Amino acid sequence: MSVDMNSQASDSNEEDYGVNSEEDEEDDDGDDDEEDEDPGDIADYYEGVASDVEQQGADSFDPEEYQFTCLTYKESQRVLSEEVNNVAALLKVLPAVAKLVLVHFHWQVSLILDRHLTRYDGVGVCSSPLFVCAPRYLFRDYVESHFQLQLCPGADCPIVIQVEEPRARRVQCSRCMEVFCFKCRQMYHAPTDCPTIRKWLTKCADDSETANYISAHTKDCPKCNICIEKNGGCNHMQCSKCKHDFCWMCLGDWKTHGSEYYECSRYKENPDIVNQSQQAQAREALKKYLFYFERWENHNKSLQLEAQTYQRIQEKIQERVMNNLGTWIDWQYLQNAAKLLAKCRYTLQYTYPYAYYMESGPRKKLFEYQQAQLEAEIENLSWKVERADSYERGDLENQMHIAEQRRRTLLKDFHDT
Repeated sequence: MSVDMNSQASDSNEEDYGVNSEEDEEDDDGDDDEEDEDPGDIADYYEGVASDVEQQGADSFDPEEYQFTCLTYKESQRVLSEEVNNVAALLKVLPAVAKLVLVHFHWQVSLILDRHLTRYDGVGVCSSPLFVCAPRYLFRDYVESHFQLQLCPGADCPIVIQVEEPRARRVQCSRCMEVFCFKCRQMYHAPTDCPTIRKWLTKCADDSETANYISAHTKDCPKCNICIEKNGGCNHMQCSKCKHDFCWMCLGDWKTHGSEYYECSRYKENPDIVNQSQQAQAREALKKYLFYFERWENHNKSLQLEAQTYQRIQEKIQERVMNNLGTWIDWQYLQNAAKLLAKCRYTLQYTYPYAYYMESGPRKKLFEYQQAQLEAEIENLSWKVERADSYERGDLENQMHIAEQRRRTLLKDFHDT
């Protein structure tokens, strides 16, 4: 997701930010401006499923838990004003000077105080030539320079996100419902860190023509060779003609796939490649990239297909409720299962850029093992969600618990940014 910084400006953001400004803010409840959601899209699969999983006894520690506050323009202005006035009083300078000092130090008051109290050769932080010519800043400039604030990247959204500790964690705007990483303002990308996901997305864009052949939705059955189209998110495929069960990614027999899943998701590097020609090394590098890209792209397509499954589940629940076959609460577990499936697969998709750039060694082996365990449970859950009528509620909820526990374990061990 690319962000045009210029698109964030609102009328209030175009004015110079004053410490004692009393500008009136228009009340925006956002209800009238909301666009109709794509009926095939899962609005927010992080909402409404946590309690179901916790009741099944999953680890109560959530590695993605992150406290943040959504501030309006007026609330953001108040926060900035209070900090400016406090620093002005501590340094005994004018508020205008305090603002410049805060911007220079990214609003980290502790650094300002340390520098001020140290006073090299009797010179404080405010007598530096940096502050002789005071530039004119806009409100957005102050927000962007603040280490605890981020502008929402949603189009024309005035909301500011405030946190105590800036980290690469998932935040969601309360006005436009945009979900993004607080640290880089891009799409949330756990467990991959911000610099790595930028490198990966740039590489994918540069090498898109090379990888175009992967976009095909059909493969031949490895047993009877009939052409098969993938029309669901699950990678456990069953041939409609010969009923052979196989893996969509590696075409291996699914009966033995459970024990070999680690091999399916792990790239086997050539240990002797450094001693071969540059041409051979280039081919190996491309082979490695395509291995990870194919799996990245496959899970992205599975998310889109499973969003359609989610929509069908909603329609099925509505039909059953209308036919007096139970209440919405009785069938809500089906919807929650589909949302949790999307949540887990989204995390799994972002494990592949992480693995691609990871150095070989014991830690990578542990990561690949946990990645394979998560992938196996996600495919089990996907199979059951797509065939929910064939499984008891307890079976489905137990599989939800296992998949979410695998996801949390991986994030707890590797999402440390």
